[in-house]
Formats: sequence, structure tokens, C-alpha cells
Amino acid sequence: MLAGRCLCRGVRFEITGRLGPVIYCHCSMCRRASGSSFATNASVGKDNFRILNGHELIKEYEWSLGNRRAFCSDCGSPLYGTFSDLPSVRRVRLGTLYNAQGAKSVAHIWTGSKSDWFEITDNLEQFKEEPPDEYCAAG
Repeated sequence: MLAGRCLCRGVRFEITGRLGPVIYCHCSMCRRASGSSFATNASVGKDNFRILNGHELIKEYEWSLGNRRAFCSDCGSPLYGTFSDLPSVRRVRLGTLYNAQGAKSVAHIWTGSKSDWFEITDNLEQFKEEPPDEYCAAG
């Protein structure tokens, strides 16, 4: 089991399933939401993701039709995302986890819109836009 929380500890959650592939998203929306060059995410099945406390603190921002970003309304920590075309999946922000139990990074996505101040120097796969569906599958 994996456990995570927001910065202020108001929201705590657990994940009972394996994480899907770890990907670094460089799209402009993830950059703005994270305040960084990219967001580090992994998919998990909705049924394997459970909020333990702080439901009332979680707010969601709909950034495009049916696609939402969840965050703690007290500290602003981004927690997870949901997508209308993948309703059974949560895209968890890995920085919220205590550990990822050996999950492996596999790709950089939306590199066509990445920041100009960050250079990708690893050998992970790169996709200028969306990755293949299996990169967003739950573990």
C-alpha cells in the first residue's frame, strides 16, 4: 500500500493498487499548475485510490470539459487529476507520496510545449504530444 498527503497534512490518502507508468508532463497546463518545468504523475485505478481524511478540503478545477485537477484548498498542493475519457483512472502527483515503491519513470510527454529553461538529459522516451494509451493505464 502507498500513502500520500498534501503539504499541510489536511488531506491524506492511500493507494492499494500498483502505480502505472511514471511520466513527466511538460504541457503548459502542468507547468502552470505545478509552478515547475513539468508534473510527475502516475496512474492508479479509481477503486484503488481512497481519501482517508480532508474530503472537505479537496477542490477541483475543470481545466477542460470533463477533465479536472484536484488540490488542497488550504495549502494548494496538487493531488491528482481525472479525465473524462478515463473515468476509472486517477493521475496521482508523485510528489504527494511518501514513497512510490520502486515505480519506474518511462517517458516525457508534451515535450513540444516544454519550457525553454529545462533540458531533458535522460534516455526516457519522449512524445511531442499525448503518449500512447498504455502510458495512462493504471498499474
